[in-house]
Amino acid sequence: MRVKIVVLFVLCFSTSSLFADGFLRVDGRKIVNDQGDVLLRGMGLGGWLLPEGYMLQTSGFANSPTEIRAKVVEVAGEDGADAFFAAWYQNYVTRQDIDALKAIGFNSIRLPLHYPLLTPKNQPGVWLESGFAQIDSCLAWCKANSMYLILDLHSAPGAQNPGPISDSDGEARLWQDAAHRERTVEIWKKLAQRYKDEPWVGGYDLLNEPAADLGPGNVPLRNLYIDITNAIRQIDTTHILFIEGNWYATDFSGLTPKWDDKIVYSFHKYWNDVTKGTIDYLIKISETQNAPLWCGESGENSNAWFTSVIGLFEKNNIGWSWWPHKKIGTISAPYSSPITTGWENLLKYWNGQSAKPSVTTAKTWLMQQADALKIDNCLFRPDVPDAMFRQVQSPTRVPYAQITLPGKVHATDYDMGPYGVAWMDEVYQNISGGKSTNNGYQYRNDGVDIEICTDVSGGTNGFNVGWIEANDWMTYTINVPEAFTGPMTIRYASATGGGYLRIFLNGLSLVSPVTMPSTGGWQTWTTKSAGNVTIPAGTHELKLQSLIGGFNLNWVEWKKTMVSVGEDQELPGGIGLSPAWPNPFNPVTMCRVSLPVSERVQIDLVSVTGQVVRHLRDDRLPAGITDVQVNADGLASGLYLIRLTAGSAVRTTRIVLQR
Repeated sequence: MRVKIVVLFVLCFSTSSLFADGFLRVDGRKIVNDQGDVLLRGMGLGGWLLPEGYMLQTSGFANSPTEIRAKVVEVAGEDGADAFFAAWYQNYVTRQDIDALKAIGFNSIRLPLHYPLLTPKNQPGVWLESGFAQIDSCLAWCKANSMYLILDLHSAPGAQNPGPISDSDGEARLWQDAAHRERTVEIWKKLAQRYKDEPWVGGYDLLNEPAADLGPGNVPLRNLYIDITNAIRQIDTTHILFIEGNWYATDFSGLTPKWDDKIVYSFHKYWNDVTKGTIDYLIKISETQNAPLWCGESGENSNAWFTSVIGLFEKNNIGWSWWPHKKIGTISAPYSSPITTGWENLLKYWNGQSAKPSVTTAKTWLMQQADALKIDNCLFRPDVPDAMFRQVQSPTRVPYAQITLPGKVHATDYDMGPYGVAWMDEVYQNISGGKSTNNGYQYRNDGVDIEICTDVSGGTNGFNVGWIEANDWMTYTINVPEAFTGPMTIRYASATGGGYLRIFLNGLSLVSPVTMPSTGGWQTWTTKSAGNVTIPAGTHELKLQSLIGGFNLNWVEWKKTMVSVGEDQELPGGIGLSPAWPNPFNPVTMCRVSLPVSERVQIDLVSVTGQVVRHLRDDRLPAGITDVQVNADGLASGLYLIRLTAGSAVRTTRIVLQR
């Protein structure tokens, strides 16, 4: 049997995003640059220049930027609010954020602009250099990473919709006052003057999510778009114009025929079915107008939904931009800013649950939360980008955490992968709005329900799987350096009892279904013995499945009482590949290959397109465990895979190169 180990480079999936050069252009229904076709895979920087209440946990009492600032002023005064928002702007997005997004695989950034940062609300013709400097900084960071920056007027004068996303007072006054529309045109004219010669500006998203009853054919919207276009084209004849439909970028009636040859129709998709039928009307517009489509916003859902939607887009050659890259206390974005104790105290006060803090105390608490926005202080959620990139291309599972037996397997550390491949839960996506598919809204962004665990005495990673129902299951990639026999125990809690847990290794039951009697509460934990088991050496698939629900699961533990296989024996369990260590690494890491018999092994570094970029070794390994060195010297920081292929068997493990 010939064995191949392949290291896949998943920093990005398009050669054009690696070597992008020149202005983005429209070529029929495609977006291109000097290197060829470009499929935009982008991220929107929501929350940075235009904070929204749900991103700050303030949606119960303050949603728009104006409302949020008023709450801050109430506790810290105008000077305290100025200092807080200055730190907010400085910390929320930095060069490190853009570097990290590039390393994940994104090739473009959508920058939401809040117009008062560019020009004071009541002073037409006055421009704020500080606001343009923020754009300049972001553009410089994008240039350094060969990423396109798309400018998005997210909040227009008067507000283009009645919601907090446009900093509205509840009315879409842009459509009620011609002066607001004239000023919107002037803003775009100013932006075009400043960025007309910038090839890394990918284009202009003229108006985010307009939403108003504008009559048949959306005539006022079309007229405003044409006025903006005419103003831009007097200065800038090069950049793409992204055109959003009415009713939150869904209704394009009246926006055809196109009035410019560099138009891209931009729609948004949230909380609905993932079927081609939901975008057929958009594809028809693209076909009849011979113009590209771009999804300028999507996200705020489960990983399973992310994978399906992006797969649908890319199958139909539709680029996309996700939303957003960071929030306070989130599981649905790549980065989560921790909620500081001070911020929690402020939330309690604003919710009427505690006394008002002193100004000095409030200022301290505000600045602590602003500091927590720095990417170095944020939690990275690897399951989110894995769902957006790797799983779209390869619907397989890879380890979420390095798990070695003997030891504990925390229930929450199941493999990353699609619904039905790495895990199973009845509710796995949100197609109608409402709450998260993860009932506890902790740790992971899948349908598996996870909550904070209070099992201090039993040991915990801080979280447990809860709300377990019949036939819920999770799979884990486990590494066993040496075969062993020993006791298996289960740490669980149950207020009702009656549950049964099944445990499989490589598809075979390890023990009979284990009963889960009541412990007296959902956080009243006990350890239950499941008997002695023998675990062979190698890398294996462990599966925990509820036959009947009604219990919470913290961990399953294996201990060794004896070594069960000698070095000179053929090892059971087949060919295995361990998680790498160290991980993250720079530039060398190690993994272990386990073979039941001596085999010839080929190890290559291979790009996602299948091109071998470096040949490492081609020799015979002995039966048993062999340490294998993987050298990524010369490669860029990012997410990679080590893949072990043996006939029809495939094993993978995730590695992260951090320079």
